[in-house]
Amino acid sequence: MSAPAAGHRPGATPEEEWAAEWPDLPAWQPGPRCRRVVVCAAHPDDEVLGVGGTTALLAAAGVDLVHVTVTDGEASHPGNPVLDPAGLAAAREQESAAALAALGVAPVAAARLRVPDSGVAAHEAHLVTALVPVLAGADLVLAPWAGDGHPDHEAVGRAVLAAAGPLGVPVAQYPVWAWHWARPGDPRLPWDRARAVALPPAVRAAKRAAVACFTTQVQPLGPDPAVLPPEFLAHHDRDHEVLW
Repeated sequence: MSAPAAGHRPGATPEEEWAAEWPDLPAWQPGPRCRRVVVCAAHPDDEVLGVGGTTALLAAAGVDLVHVTVTDGEASHPGNPVLDPAGLAAAREQESAAALAALGVAPVAAARLRVPDSGVAAHEAHLVTALVPVLAGADLVLAPWAGDGHPDHEAVGRAVLAAAGPLGVPVAQYPVWAWHWARPGDPRLPWDRARAVALPPAVRAAKRAAVACFTTQVQPLGPDPAVLPPEFLAHHDRDHEVLW
């Protein structure tokens, strides 16, 4: 994660409120011919927070996974005395590798596109061009939701849709920050196409371990507090994930 989400607000929705009013969503199924899935993230950690359990299930089923990280997440701690942007980028790459190992995911390929963190929208046209050869031949793309409330997430979501559309590759989008700023039944969320991915206890535990690998984000870094505090992480420690 990098930079607060545009939709972040004081008094954000607690996970207990979501748990008390959770809708009954249809189950998501990847389909029998889903053999190659590209997982896109705006920052290292987005894909683990949003679909870490889903990717673990796909990997266990023998699906080939390709991971695409658009930025290096170097802007998450501006001015930090412990790690400068280059140090943060290197640390987050190592954290991402450790998280994937915790999930039991060994992608057949990984791409780091190194678009400037917190500035993806300014490079959106370039991103679409860069994504086309990566998405070609995929059976599915998992990408951040284009309405997530974080400008980088939204730009990546739009770029994936633009690149995948002409290729005929289906896209399923995952929310990350939406659970923090929205409320149960919120009409801004596309409930009509929401699908739930149930996470068995072992997969949920693996996801929890994977999220913990992102120490620069979930723990204080020098004088800076955690970018992802416990009340935010609670939204991503459910027994299911959501795709739309």
